[in-house]
Amino acid sequence: VQLVESGGGLAQSGGSLRLSCAASGSMNIDTMGWYRQAPGQERDLVASMISDGTTYYADSVKGRFTLSRDNAKNTVTLQMNSLKPEDTAVYYCNAQGRVVVNVEGATRYLEVWGQGTLVTVSS
Repeated sequence: VQLVESGGGLAQSGGSLRLSCAASGSMNIDTMGWYRQAPGQERDLVASMISDGTTYYADSVKGRFTLSRDNAKNTVTLQMNSLKPEDTAVYYCNAQGRVVVNVEGATRYLEVWGQGTLVTVSS
């Protein structure tokens, strides 16, 4: 299973960017979303959505970022509006779910990360 990210780049403060992520391979994805990591800081959850549509947003992005997901296509998109310099970070797509591991249909939990895409917001 692989996650392929697109989007990101440079934006001015107050501007917008969109990040997209597509999962390939056979995986029953439960949760899909985005994390970010600024220089010298830990990787933090930005937004995530479980398969029933329940969505979580970090307090710092509520009202500015919108997460959407297409369960049939295994894609997730993060629309980022009203960007701030503090949003500058490497953004990572994340997917969690189960994969079949043998012919009897046994499954195991799997967590997959994208390669990361840089978002830079200038003041």
